[in-house]
Amino acid sequence: RKEQLLAGSPMWESVPVLESYPEPKVDTQLLSHPGVPPLYPVLELWEEERYPEGIKWKFLEHKGPVFAPPYEPLPESVKFYYDGKVMKLSPKAEEVATFFAKMLDHEYTTKEIFRKNFFKDWRKEMTNEEKNIITNLSKCDFTQMSQYFKAQSEARKQMSKEEKLKIKEENEKLLKEYGFCVMDNHRERIANFKIEPPGLFRGRGNHPKMGMLKRRIMPEDIIINCSKDAKVPSPPTGHKWKEVRHDNKVTWLVSWTENIQGSIKYIMLNPSSRIKGEKDWQKYETARRLKKCVDKIRNQYREDWKSKEMKVRQRAVALYFIDKLALRAGNEKEEGETADTVGCCSLRVEHINLHPELDGQEYVVEFDFLGKDSIRYYNKVPVEKRVFKNLQLFMENKQPEDDLFDRLNTGILNKHLQDLMEGLTAKVFRTYNASITLQQQLKELTAPDENIPAKILSYNRANRAVAILCNHQRAPPKTFEKSMMNLQSKIDAKKEQLADARRDLKSAKADAKVLKDAKTKKVVESKKKAVQRLEEQLMKLEVQATDREENKQIALGTSKLNYLDPRITVAWCKKWGVPIEKIYNKTQREKFAWAIDMADEDYEF
Repeated sequence: RKEQLLAGSPMWESVPVLESYPEPKVDTQLLSHPGVPPLYPVLELWEEERYPEGIKWKFLEHKGPVFAPPYEPLPESVKFYYDGKVMKLSPKAEEVATFFAKMLDHEYTTKEIFRKNFFKDWRKEMTNEEKNIITNLSKCDFTQMSQYFKAQSEARKQMSKEEKLKIKEENEKLLKEYGFCVMDNHRERIANFKIEPPGLFRGRGNHPKMGMLKRRIMPEDIIINCSKDAKVPSPPTGHKWKEVRHDNKVTWLVSWTENIQGSIKYIMLNPSSRIKGEKDWQKYETARRLKKCVDKIRNQYREDWKSKEMKVRQRAVALYFIDKLALRAGNEKEEGETADTVGCCSLRVEHINLHPELDGQEYVVEFDFLGKDSIRYYNKVPVEKRVFKNLQLFMENKQPEDDLFDRLNTGILNKHLQDLMEGLTAKVFRTYNASITLQQQLKELTAPDENIPAKILSYNRANRAVAILCNHQRAPPKTFEKSMMNLQSKIDAKKEQLADARRDLKSAKADAKVLKDAKTKKVVESKKKAVQRLEEQLMKLEVQATDREENKQIALGTSKLNYLDPRITVAWCKKWGVPIEKIYNKTQREKFAWAIDMADEDYEF
């Protein structure tokens, strides 16, 4: 292959397609380059010649983004009422009103901060006349709007097969035209080629900006990135791009700045792409390197707890928390974010309470603060005596609002981490501890004689241990109670079926004792199999109920996608005969194609 490259022979002519690679069924023709090869396995592409440090590609061409469709005014029959009277809204004001109407049944619209932010931004879209009339959100009646959108939603559910097929074909057409790019003679899938439509910002946790208006993104907001020799995508008629760049040191294709946080958004390659896959692999390899020196690092920070320098002591205690509790360093706050969120380095005295003894345990630290995305972190953790004494020292003569680690910031910590190991960050610790926890939990929880559903429950319990470590919480789904009731009804019905089957088996056995012929023996065997089948079905349902209940407030997806080396999961599946699709959905299997091809059942993180 290297000889062919050196000879200038097109690489794709010689690359075999791995049979196990989940290649999507898509059109092989793309953009202005007929003959560009189809998608190829990640591992094959990794073997290609490397560019100089920092260079990501030499050729990049794409069609740009797909913008949200323009606003369609409501039918005349759908009325908005203010203070009990019908009021016709201007198009801009009506569009923003529909965003609130669509969320009318959601708890967000009952929250004071959401309502306050929405009303403030809505008034900016009103005409002067509307502003003079609409002065109180409580006097606004969005009921008819809400009912209209519910009816639309219901109508979509009731669409005929033909109507659904037409929409599917339209989406596939968009995907073929905009969902792929050409990068260095390879056809790569794009992740999010559609620009998000305008709406109301929700945020996570108790975000102070919830309810604010996410404005419509226009071509004039868009920066296009492609190579100089590529065909630049055309903006919509009557518009122009903000800028066209040719930056081959980045992997994004399109970028813009959103108005809520002032953060930059990107259109990137799909997670299954070569660049994304290789970056993922490198991330987990860095975490594996930490495994080789983590004991030395831990011994060092334990020694530093006794240092004469306060700065060194604080750094060592912070590193202990990052290691033991998977806390973030504290520099993830997005530009413009006003929420009082903190990480390890930015903890204040008011965020911890010290208990010499609590619930029968000594030296307990009680944490209570808002972490990333305003998710509350609350934990009571027994710590080593010297950590406890140091915390008492750090808190002496300080007010609640003072910094706990007043001699430390993320810059100092990150510099120290780099000195300990090249590429080491707080996130690498998080990835290492998450992955090692999954591997250990899988070894402890998986019983060789369990059936597949029980093994999947064991996997989810191992994943749950990681999610708890990383504080990946979620609110229980609104439909949780209803879905659990439905599941319980299925369990009860299955139990009745099983009871009937067992009675039939008992009766058949009694007949067999009397008749003693081949026919009755066959009947008994058939009834036995029916009982076994129903027992397995019942167990599967009961395992499903246990799994759902235990996962009610834990988000398993974040750690599975971002912190767990997928090779651990692939190896576990191969070792115990669990189909990989029972753990990873189609999108996840594409993202982790490299791990599925790479890992065997003996893989160790």
